[in-house]
Amino acid sequence: MIDFYKAKIDKNIKLPLYEFPVSAGFPSPAEDFVDKHLDLNEYIVKHPAATFFVRVKGNSMQDCGISDGDLVVVDRALDPGDKSIVVAFLSGEFTIKRVRYKKGELYLVPENREYEPIRVTEEMDFQVWGVVTHAIKEIR
Repeated sequence: MIDFYKAKIDKNIKLPLYEFPVSAGFPSPAEDFVDKHLDLNEYIVKHPAATFFVRVKGNSMQDCGISDGDLVVVDRALDPGDKSIVVAFLSGEFTIKRVRYKKGELYLVPENREYEPIRVTEEMDFQVWGVVTHAIKEIR
């Protein structure tokens, strides 16, 4: 089961953007290097009417950095290409997998070796619901 949330974008919230790489070692005083401001809505939402946030459940995509409990941004206006990560409707359930085309066949490929790729056949109830564009994870 996947939880879906519609993107609501009615405010511009611009936050300072530091355009220099940050090492994970010695801290540097960053205040002198603010170049721009960034609105996260503008950065992650390209098609507001077609954008949704989806809460991930399960670990089938953990090797590409998408973990249980993460939020992913899904754009339904985009066409999936080979290697796109998508939210797909398959046989009555939603799932997040990577799309792969091999020798004229379509596969939904998990990013976890514990799971097998799924070959999508014409007999299956299948639809790409949207393309995953970003993953938002909480770091504690």
